[in-house]
Amino acid sequence: MTLLHRLPVICLFLLISVCPDWWVTTNKSVAQTKSPNIVMILVDDMGYGDAQCYNAESKIPTPNINQLARDGMRFTDAHAPGPLCHMSRYGLMTGRFPFRTDVSLWRKQPLIKANQTTIASLLANNAYVTAMVGKWHLGFEENGYDQPLPGGPVDCGFHSFFGIRASTDIPPYFYIRGNRAVSPPTHHIEARNTEGWSKIQGEFWRAGGIAPGMALKDVLPRFTDEAIDVIERHENKSTEEPLFLYLAYPAPHTPWLPAKQFLGRSGAGMYGEFTMMVDHMIGRVLKALEEADMAEDTLVIFSSDNGPVWYEEDVARFDHDSSGGLRGMKADAWECGHRMPFIVRWPGKVKPGTVNDRLICFTDLMATFGELLGSELSIDAGPDSFSFYKTLIGKSEPDRPTLVIKSGSGAMTARQGPWKLITQLGSGGFSKPSRLKATQEGPAGQLYNLDDDLGELNNLYDQKPDVVARISAELKRIQKNGTSRLRKIQ
Repeated sequence: MTLLHRLPVICLFLLISVCPDWWVTTNKSVAQTKSPNIVMILVDDMGYGDAQCYNAESKIPTPNINQLARDGMRFTDAHAPGPLCHMSRYGLMTGRFPFRTDVSLWRKQPLIKANQTTIASLLANNAYVTAMVGKWHLGFEENGYDQPLPGGPVDCGFHSFFGIRASTDIPPYFYIRGNRAVSPPTHHIEARNTEGWSKIQGEFWRAGGIAPGMALKDVLPRFTDEAIDVIERHENKSTEEPLFLYLAYPAPHTPWLPAKQFLGRSGAGMYGEFTMMVDHMIGRVLKALEEADMAEDTLVIFSSDNGPVWYEEDVARFDHDSSGGLRGMKADAWECGHRMPFIVRWPGKVKPGTVNDRLICFTDLMATFGELLGSELSIDAGPDSFSFYKTLIGKSEPDRPTLVIKSGSGAMTARQGPWKLITQLGSGGFSKPSRLKATQEGPAGQLYNLDDDLGELNNLYDQKPDVVARISAELKRIQKNGTSRLRKIQ
């Protein structure tokens, strides 16, 4: 090699000798351009007003969720794409509004089609190690629980899965690893209810099959242990590939089964105690990230899948408003059914202690992850997904366009800016009355200006026919077109 060929190497050696910090700084800069680990923690049936960082008057201590909010960005206008478990999770996974498929078929077949893009497959295709722990609730092909269970997480972009098929009050009850039952549900468990609560609250579960040795009270801590194991195994691999962990807790959904250490510590009864236990488990996972030296390189997302099962009589009894002042409850078209706590922590990227009122939806995670990775979505992927990546890093971007949500009993909701249209009268869900018949003298639906009336008490449907007509036309277009994303002109 001639001196001329050696010159770049010599110059580099001299630069490092004279300024050793240059090499460290440069390498650190390169490292920071790597994709972050992503941990998505989705809890179940937790209300907008349960965490103290969303409701200063909450009777439920939530120190770990509160700390996430202090360390990250707390969204105040974030929405599940549906006010029930399976609806919400379908939209989260696919970036597709759940009204576009028959989500009721989850008991019989997978809701996600083969080769359909999911947030997991998007990340896996961009060199992520993808793992899921927890509640799936999007269906399997069930041909006997001693046989493989196709169509679940490991067929939808996850490299590994440990969890359950649905909620811990819907039998059969058994753990799944990969696509096989750890132990088939060959034993039987009797139904249970708790005196002093409604039939779908308390220690409520349905009768059915259960795996030998399985105890429903152990499911929440077991999932935490599994999630921590995923984190520790990833740390030990010393891999350059980032981790995506989707931790889907089946709590504080029923059955409410708080451990002894939480009994009597909440002002909201056994529901509050169980929610405290959920917060504690979240804290264990966050601590595991710290101990694995992964916290600074991890984007953490926390949310709930839909609103709570918490009635007005519960508010009166405990002086605790799980809705945080919103109207309704789980399954409803009203805000409490689908407006969710939503917090993002990303050290060095998301400014700590910030509060953001941008309208976002779970469906938007796919486009957000795509922009984070610099990976443009295909025309069929995430048809109802709009990135809020720039919002996270403190930059301005256009408002999210029309958000469409279908309630538990089929009421369609469309949101544009502050305006919210519900296509029928009544809650559209669990709150009574679910549906009211329109009269000749009265409005046929509901229209609210949420900027002025977040409690949805002043129906402007008849007073703003132009707004009703505009939103109705856009709702029909979105329903007909199969997408709410504008397609590029070829």
